[in-house]
Amino acid sequence: MKEKEITIYDIAEQLKISTATVSRGLKDHPAISQKTKKLILDTAKEMGYQTNPFASNLRRKRTNTIGVIVPRLNSSFMSDALAGMEKIANISGYNLIITQSLETEKKEILNTETLFNNRVDALVVSLSYETKSIAHFEPFLKKKIPVLFFDRVFTHKGCSTIVIDNYKAAYEITTHLISQGCKNPVHVTGNLMRNVYLDRLEGFKQALVDNNIALNDESVIINNLTPEDGLDVAQRILKMSQKPDAIFVSSDLCAANMMLELKKNGIKIPSDIAFAGFNNDPYSKLVEPGLTTINYKGFEIGELAIQIMINQLNNIQNMNMTQSIVLGHELIIRQSSLRHKTKK
Repeated sequence: MKEKEITIYDIAEQLKISTATVSRGLKDHPAISQKTKKLILDTAKEMGYQTNPFASNLRRKRTNTIGVIVPRLNSSFMSDALAGMEKIANISGYNLIITQSLETEKKEILNTETLFNNRVDALVVSLSYETKSIAHFEPFLKKKIPVLFFDRVFTHKGCSTIVIDNYKAAYEITTHLISQGCKNPVHVTGNLMRNVYLDRLEGFKQALVDNNIALNDESVIINNLTPEDGLDVAQRILKMSQKPDAIFVSSDLCAANMMLELKKNGIKIPSDIAFAGFNNDPYSKLVEPGLTTINYKGFEIGELAIQIMINQLNNIQNMNMTQSIVLGHELIIRQSSLRHKTKK
């Protein structure tokens, strides 16, 4: 049988003092003498008393927890973002409840229900591949619980967003590939329901238009950007009668796997096919040759996301005032795309 939970009433009875004195002593109230406080704390420890912050927080209508939903945890970008979130949360006295949707809308909906029932004070979300609407976030908005979307976002007047300019980043990286003499680039991207992949595709297409390069049926390949997808696309490339001379992939890990598979089959990089990825993940530095990519700082995005939420919760920022923030990015050029000796 489960042992009875020790309460302040048990401590009061043991010490023959009032429950109010016990409560104040446990909270280090200045009205209680140091001798009495020590006696209360020692007795509480000896009896196995555990504080119940959840009950206390319910009385204050605050749990000091922020819910987080990310597509998957095994992502370098998401790991960096979560580290930034943890830093600010810890400094500010908040806890995070971190969940992952595993790229499915169904799991994302279950996560929102769990976090709502756990009475989180705010919610920070990067959407799954499959999410078609944000109806499952409405209970939070109705209760005035602030919601912020980052990276993969959904535009809603009641929610803040943090993104980079994915259109501009994709335009820059595609233009760089073209500047290296590439005339037949291919873009490998993810689910176009998500802003990040749709915007990158549009940037890619505009760069082709501005450089008088035609878009054909094989110019765009859409998949889930997994390592396995990288191998599949590599095999597809090898079977093309007219192979691309450049490949821009919306994921460094997918790009790295693709490069390894193509190299196994005799493709020289970048002389046969120039490569570029996205995110500046550790893989981009480990693969040979080093992978040209777009750097955007997940850690800073995570820091900013939690700081915005805490500012709203502490009335530093109006709870009804949302923000749409576009952070900077950087094109990092490495050997995988350099077909000329000098950068152009």
